[in-house]
Amino acid sequence: MHMIKEAIKFLQDLSIRPGERFVDSVDESGVKRTFVIDNQGNHNEIRPLITRAAEPLEVNTLTGMIGYIKANLEKQHANFYLQVFDERTVHSKGVLDIEGRRETLVTAKAIIPKFHYEHFHQTEELIIALQSKFTSTSDREVLLKVVGNVQEEDVRQTGDTGFAQAVTIKTGIASADDVLVPNPVTLAPYRTFLEVEQPTSEFIFRMKKGPTGAIFEADGGAWRNQAIANVRDYLTKELETEISKGKVTIIA
Repeated sequence: MHMIKEAIKFLQDLSIRPGERFVDSVDESGVKRTFVIDNQGNHNEIRPLITRAAEPLEVNTLTGMIGYIKANLEKQHANFYLQVFDERTVHSKGVLDIEGRRETLVTAKAIIPKFHYEHFHQTEELIIALQSKFTSTSDREVLLKVVGNVQEEDVRQTGDTGFAQAVTIKTGIASADDVLVPNPVTLAPYRTFLEVEQPTSEFIFRMKKGPTGAIFEADGGAWRNQAIANVRDYLTKELETEISKGKVTIIA
């Protein structure tokens, strides 16, 4: 009886050629699916082995990204690249896989307060913005003093050299003096991750009737390079152990 069963199985194997063991079909959504059929006529779907993340995990702080890396919950034996893409975005990427692709595991996007540069703001609005959206610098304090005490509705144009303007500010209970609006001014707005030092840069400050004031960027965007360097240095310090082990490489 045992020999008969082996003979039947042998004949079944001969009746199913290798090419006939795999069957392709298309489901209702148009996705191609492949099935393998065994000697008993059973069929099992062949699914691709997926080792890449379908989508990156998104966080809003560098602390969140560092916490993910230090937790080491996923891909424990893999190495990562930290790409400081710009002053407000950092990607954690894996190394190239066999198909030449590189997955993105985590993306950190800084939440930055919005401020409209090159737009003239009313003094009250400008005072609030300077205190809530700019870090403390000596020039910020000077601007707050000027904007908070300006008296004239029409800013004087006499003596305007293009770099400095004259305005009348209240200097005492019943006194007022003409002062020059400082230019350029060095300010440090919140423009990158809050965990790092905000880069300072030069701005042009102008006033006109209303009175209103506007701030214009004057460094050609060089502050972005400094912000990227600050983010890189912070990550390097916080991930010193992981970097020394070769698990993390920072690119900026």
